[in-house]
Amino acid sequence: MSRTFAHIISFVAHPLLVLSYILVLLLVLDPYAFGARRITDPQAMVLLISVFVCTFVLPGFAVALMKPLGLIKNLQMHDKQDRIGPYIVSGVFFLWLVKNLLSDGQTPRLFVVFTLGATIGLFLAFLINIFSKISAHAVGMGGFVAMLLLMVVHWNESGVVIPVPGGILQISLLVVLALGIVLAGLTGTARLVLRAHEPADVYRGYVVGILAVLIGNMAV
Repeated sequence: MSRTFAHIISFVAHPLLVLSYILVLLLVLDPYAFGARRITDPQAMVLLISVFVCTFVLPGFAVALMKPLGLIKNLQMHDKQDRIGPYIVSGVFFLWLVKNLLSDGQTPRLFVVFTLGATIGLFLAFLINIFSKISAHAVGMGGFVAMLLLMVVHWNESGVVIPVPGGILQISLLVVLALGIVLAGLTGTARLVLRAHEPADVYRGYVVGILAVLIGNMAV
């Protein structure tokens, strides 16, 4: 894997994007659960934009500000000490989202599970990071695969419907799960190619991400 491709994979699989990816899949699979007929309906788009802003744009902007303020050495955050502030800031936004979803009472259970699992994974990574480095990308991808597995269990006969010229293309959730596993593997490899982590950091991340979603599933 080239370093350029590794950078692309690292961006596409950024841990702060995982919740938005899962929400897109849920809106495609069952928009009616969110009070919409399709993902392009206004209420669905408002929710998607809100989640994207809360879990990616705002945390990303806050972390970016830490560099000129001297709170982190660089945005790559290779030093585990540099990751403490970003973990805390991101955790605040994730907790705020969890609080709002739980108080709303109308959000589909699976998305609440995924949001809580992502938040648990983030804080577990924060605690582990105090003592040893852990790959946040691997945590995100571990959680992503666990989320896809729960979706397969919930909708075992369903698939993702994609509009194409002349009709629609339906992809089995098992295929989506397989693609998610491939992406998780590519992400771990990318972090190693970029020398951002050691193999143990990546393996720990996968385990933490999977366990966090399972804990979230039991808690909700």
